Amino acid sequence: MKKTKLKDFIELKFTGTANNQIFDSNIEADLKKINPEAKPEKTIVAIGEGMVPVGLDKDLEDKEPNKDYEVTVPYKEAFGERKRELVRILPLKSFTEQKVNPQPGMVFTLDNNLVKILAVSGARVTTDFNNPLAGKDLTYKYKITKILTKEDEKEKIETILQFYMRLKPEFEIKEKEIILKGPKGFEVFINAFKDKFKELINKDLSFKAVQPKEEKPSETKHNN
Repeated sequence: MKKTKLKDFIELKFTGTANNQIFDSNIEADLKKINPEAKPEKTIVAIGEGMVPVGLDKDLEDKEPNKDYEVTVPYKEAFGERKRELVRILPLKSFTEQKVNPQPGMVFTLDNNLVKILAVSGARVTTDFNNPLAGKDLTYKYKITKILTKEDEKEKIETILQFYMRLKPEFEIKEKEIILKGPKGFEVFINAFKDKFKELINKDLSFKAVQPKEEKPSETKHNN
C-alpha cells in the first residue's frame, strides 16, 4: 500500500477539537455541530507546506489512505501561546464610531484580525487579539481519502493558487508549463511564486496578460 510522503498533495477529511469542543471540520455531521447551516468543503493540502497547523502537517507523512488516524497537537505546534500584549484596552469611541456596540463575549474582525471583547468598563473596552485557539492543545481525527496524481494536476494548481495567492486566476496547463492569465501588472506578483510551482508541480510558470472582461450594459426597454 502506497504511503504519503513530503510534498504529496492529499485530500483530507478531518475534525479538530480543543477541550473536547469541535472548532473545525469538513465532515458534515461534525460541521453541523458548529453551524447547522454550514456545508463541508473539499480540503486538499500539500504535505509540509504549512497549509494546516505544523503538528498536524508533520503527522500526515507516512500514512496510508483511507485509514483513521488521530493526533494531539501541542499548542506550540498549533496556534502558538497566548500573548499578554495582544490583550489591549481600546477607547469605546473607536467602536461607536463604527456603529458597533461592544458587549463581553462578542467576536468580530477588526483590522483583519479576529477580536474578542473581554470587558466593557465606562469608556474603555478590553479586547483580546489572540487567536481563539492560542495556548490550546488540539486533537485532530483525520483520514486521507486520496493521494493526488498527475491526472489531478488542475486541483494541485488550484490549491497552490488559493493558498499562496488567495486568488483563483484563469490558467492553462501545457506539457512543460502553466500559463496564468490576468491583467497587465499582475506578472510581478506571479513571478514571486515561480520557484514554488517548479518545486511542487515540476513545471515552469509563465504569464499572459489579458484584458479584464467588461460587463455589457443591460438594455433598458422604453415604452412609448
